[in-house]
Amino acid sequence: MKRISSLILAALLVLALSACSAAPAPATPTAQAPAETPAQSPAASDAPAEDPASPAASPEASDASGGILIAYFSVPETDGVDAVAGASRVVVDGAVLGSNQYVAQLIQAEVGGDLFRIETEQTYPGEHDALLEFAYNELAEGARPALATQVEDLSRYDVIFLGYPNWNADLPMPLYTFLESVDLSGKTILPFTVHGGSGFSRTISTIQELQPGATVIEDGLSISRNSVAEAQSAVAEWVQGLDL
Repeated sequence: MKRISSLILAALLVLALSACSAAPAPATPTAQAPAETPAQSPAASDAPAEDPASPAASPEASDASGGILIAYFSVPETDGVDAVAGASRVVVDGAVLGSNQYVAQLIQAEVGGDLFRIETEQTYPGEHDALLEFAYNELAEGARPALATQVEDLSRYDVIFLGYPNWNADLPMPLYTFLESVDLSGKTILPFTVHGGSGFSRTISTIQELQPGATVIEDGLSISRNSVAEAQSAVAEWVQGLDL
């Protein structure tokens, strides 16, 4: 009886050892390879990543300012005079642009930077004669029209291109409002104007008086309103001479 029990016990021991040898050995820990991501299309891979910490760009802002702001005031005339006859507007791809707006866009094409349109809460007349009278009355009254737009963060910019029409041999009154409401100390101001024959008049001196802490370049860009449509070469030549 004891012999039979010993044989049974031995058989059970053999079976247990066989089961243990068949169990898989624990895997040795290894570094996990990163999961492969699907390949992006060229459009997706080329698109810059959005930076949630960046300030919201204005509708006319470029992808990167590079420290350059192109601020301008422009009122396109809406009556039946075309740009060749001297109206303060240019038609580009069917869109009506103010002359200084168009020049501002040409400058941006050359240097990059951000566009900023100085806009007022009031609406200016679109007809030529009515606009002349309105601007003259503002000058006579020393008006300071309230602005509807503001630059979000001027500290981002070291160079300010400043564009405006020459109204009555002076800055438009909205330019006074703008220049009296900001501090451009330490920045470089580069004026540009579209005019009807008077060039800058003394507007550059006025800018210097309103912003005494800024460096105001006296060799600004002055374009006749009759030559705006062909201004691209003049803009390019002027910008190349600025050594930006």
